[in-house]
Amino acid sequence: MDDKLLRIYLTDHHAGSTAGLELARRCLGNNRNTGYETFLRDLTRDIQEDRAALEALMGTLGFPSDKLKRAAALLAERLGRFKLNGQLTGYSPLSRLVELEGLKLGVTGKLSLWRSLKEIADHDSRLTVTDFDKLIARAEEQIEKIEEHRLRASSEALT
Repeated sequence: MDDKLLRIYLTDHHAGSTAGLELARRCLGNNRNTGYETFLRDLTRDIQEDRAALEALMGTLGFPSDKLKRAAALLAERLGRFKLNGQLTGYSPLSRLVELEGLKLGVTGKLSLWRSLKEIADHDSRLTVTDFDKLIARAEEQIEKIEEHRLRASSEALT
């Protein structure tokens, strides 16, 4: 097992989880008092829990987070806020659609992480402390729910 490559892989995903969590929080904030609020609140909580699971695993392995990667991920998320949405100011239905698509991409990446780690767990006993089946199932459920809401948002934005 190459700890150097595993550390890089995990810190890359940790940085991605930072951006994903910020995106989820922003999307939730933009959708207060809408039909999306409950779903987004639950999704944000799940993303926080998944990020904590990744941090716990990194702690078990002795891998600190990479502050530079986290800062770059936060900057990328902030820059994404400047995407044109068909309005000069404010939030539009297109904003919601694009945010949900970004969340889906992030959760798909997280699912890939959990599947990869499950695949190599037989070769590294340090990974057996994490219930990858549970994390995989949760990510699959998140993708399904995001897609359901994304399709609704696409109908609202584009028709």
